[in-house]
Amino acid sequence: MKLKNPLDMHLHLRDKLMLELVAPLSAKDFRAAVIMPNLIPPLCDIKSLRSYKERILKASNDKCFTPLMTLFFKNYDEKFLEKAKDEIFAIKLYPAGITTNSDNGISNFEIEALKPTLEAMSALNIPLLIHGETNDFVMDRESNFAKIYEKLAKNFKNLKIVMEHITTKTLCNLLKDYENLYATITLHHLMLTLDDVIGGKMKPHLFCKPIAKTYEDKTTLCELAFNGYEKVMFGSDSAPHPQSEKECCGCAAGIFSAPIALSVLAELFQKYSNQENLQKFISDNACKIHRLKFKEDKIITLNNEDWQVPNEYKNENEKIIPFMAGENLKFQVKP
Repeated sequence: MKLKNPLDMHLHLRDKLMLELVAPLSAKDFRAAVIMPNLIPPLCDIKSLRSYKERILKASNDKCFTPLMTLFFKNYDEKFLEKAKDEIFAIKLYPAGITTNSDNGISNFEIEALKPTLEAMSALNIPLLIHGETNDFVMDRESNFAKIYEKLAKNFKNLKIVMEHITTKTLCNLLKDYENLYATITLHHLMLTLDDVIGGKMKPHLFCKPIAKTYEDKTTLCELAFNGYEKVMFGSDSAPHPQSEKECCGCAAGIFSAPIALSVLAELFQKYSNQENLQKFISDNACKIHRLKFKEDKIITLNNEDWQVPNEYKNENEKIIPFMAGENLKFQVKP
C-alpha cells in the first residue's frame, strides 16, 4: 500500500529532550504536521515560533518533513497578524484551563471580545483551530461547546474554523450545517469508547482529552472517516507524556500514537473502507481544505508485514508508552 504525502493535522511535539525523542517518529511517516503551540510559555510571538520551528527541524532530521506552525490564540491586532501571516499555518484557540498547558487560554467567548482578531484572521485567510470544550460535566463538554462553534461560524462566515479532535455525534452533525466548519479526527477516537478507558481497571495510557465517548459517537466518527467525507482530516493529537506522569495519581491526559498511526489506519481502512478513502482522510481532504501544495512529494509504502509495537520509546531522560504497546500490527511502514 502506498500513501502520498500523509499529513498529521494535529500534533504535539513538546520540547527539549521530549522533542528530540518524538519528532523523528512523526517526520519519518508524515510529509507535514500541524504543530500545537501550548508549550510553557505558549507560542505567542514570531521570534519564539521561529526558534521552536528550528528546534523541530533539527530534531526531526528529515528534509521532507514540514512543520506547519501555529500561534496560541490571544487578541492579536491586524498589524501583527499581517507580519505573522507568512510564518504561520493557523492560530490555535484553547478555552482557559481545559487541557494541557492551556491556563492562558480564552475565558470570554463573547463576539465583541473576539471580533477584532477574528475579523483580521478572516481577511488574511488565517484558519482558526479550536479545542472545543466547555468547563462543565466531562462527557457533555464537547457537545455543549457546539453553541460556541455555531456562534463563531455565523458571525465570521469567511473564517475557516477547524473543530479539533471531535468525538461526538453532535459535532459530526454540526459539520454539515455550516460551510466554514471543518474537523480533525484522531486514530484513538476511531477505536476507543469510555468503556475501553475505565470499563474495567483504569487504563491511564488511554486517557485523553476530549475523553473517549459512547459507541454511538464512535460509530458516527467512523462513518465520516471511512466514507471519505471531505470536511474531515486526520489529526493524531499524539500527545506524549513521560510514563511517570501517566502512571500516577493525577494522570496526564494524552495518547502517544505517532509511531503507529499510519500502520493502524491502514489496517482499519482495509477492513472497513478502502485505500482511496484512506488517502482522502490522511492527506487529500486537508490539501483541498487548506490549499496545501508541496514542492517534493513524499510517498510512504506500507508492507503487509506483521510487527510488534515497542513497549516503550526512550532516551536518556524520557520514557513514553505508545498507544497499543506490545500489540501486533499487520502493516509496517517500509524503512
